[in-house]
Amino acid sequence: MDTLKQLKLAKNGYIVMSILFMILGICLIIWPDCSMAVFCTAVGIMLIAYGCIKIIGYFSRDFYCLAFQFDLAFGVLMAAVGVIIIVRRNLVVNLIFGIFGVLILADALFKIQMSIDAKKFGLSLWWRILLMAILTGVLGVLLLIRPFEAAEVMMILVGVSVLFEGILNLCVVIYTVKIIKNQRQDIIDMDEY
Repeated sequence: MDTLKQLKLAKNGYIVMSILFMILGICLIIWPDCSMAVFCTAVGIMLIAYGCIKIIGYFSRDFYCLAFQFDLAFGVLMAAVGVIIIVRRNLVVNLIFGIFGVLILADALFKIQMSIDAKKFGLSLWWRILLMAILTGVLGVLLLIRPFEAAEVMMILVGVSVLFEGILNLCVVIYTVKIIKNQRQDIIDMDEY
């Protein structure tokens, strides 16, 4: 697969997954009493798909090299967590809020760093990524400390967190991934060194 097709696949995959995360978040806000078995299966599948897209994104060559810079390790982690959630659903149910908290907080921290890098590149909308990353990170921390005992209230918090995660990822892909028609892979001439 050539570099341009790989980059388009990664960008479009990010957009689709961001929209799916936003839809999942809205569904959890509306129906917080959904079946945990259905929820875990859906989330597991989404994390596996998103992990694969992140890995593809890491190996693509986007113009700024911002959106996908941490995605190899994080993509593998997300896919592995997705598999664990599906395979060990009964064990994971008690840990689901903490798992989401860690994943969302980690992604938010990476996006905070990315927003600072975007500012260095001169991208004018870097502050939107920073703002969304901070808000998403706060929600991730709330999931970790579990401020509410009621499962339905925590599911609503998960829904809000997943919704913000989707919005954050959509902002990142729209503001930082630039596809240039005649984009070529970097070639280093060794004679220059």
